[in-house]
Amino acid sequence: MSDIDMPAARRLADITARIAHAASLAGRKPDEIELIAISKTHEAVDIAPLIAAGQVSFGENRVQEAEGKWPGLLRDKPVKLHLVGQLQSNKAKEAVALFDAIHSIDRPSLIEAVAKAMDAAGKRPDCFIQVNIGEEDQKGGCAIADLPAILKQARDAGLPAIGLMAVPPLDVEPAPYFALLAKLAKRHGLAALSMGMSADFETAVMLGATHVRVGTALFGQRG
Repeated sequence: MSDIDMPAARRLADITARIAHAASLAGRKPDEIELIAISKTHEAVDIAPLIAAGQVSFGENRVQEAEGKWPGLLRDKPVKLHLVGQLQSNKAKEAVALFDAIHSIDRPSLIEAVAKAMDAAGKRPDCFIQVNIGEEDQKGGCAIADLPAILKQARDAGLPAIGLMAVPPLDVEPAPYFALLAKLAKRHGLAALSMGMSADFETAVMLGATHVRVGTALFGQRG
């Protein structure tokens, strides 16, 4: 049976076992790692089987897509929603209302908008500072050199900044980038690390990831 045809429960069990194995190799406990199923572009028919199989955390890239999908879809279940894509400042209010965690805090204007939205809503989703770990022009995230200032602003504004997030460059060995992100988090007293996707989550776990973002390996390749 191919990964594409594998039932959701079996795919979930396979990924969970791989996370546990990687954690064991690193001397860590599997329950230290939160698996986020990246459900962007997937409909309810794709998502429901994973929820039924026990998956709790899901990740979306766009506020508008999540708004149209989740409020009427299974939100009576114990589901946690993570915004893992770029966030525009004008969508901060909607993001704070819908998501339990925001992984893409990366600039002063966004910090201001999110802080204002949190104060108005009386709700404070966990926040990750996104770092442009590979210094790529096309990617979001703050520059490594700007991280101390961004983190200070976030903390001063009352954002619950719990960790760092990054997406390493494609087609290169990700381990050095994961190790660098872990070093930066430790330097700044941050416990959470959102890093690792379908192709490299085991490496990320071995280098300290607390949140891994897995899409294709859970939902299968699109036809």
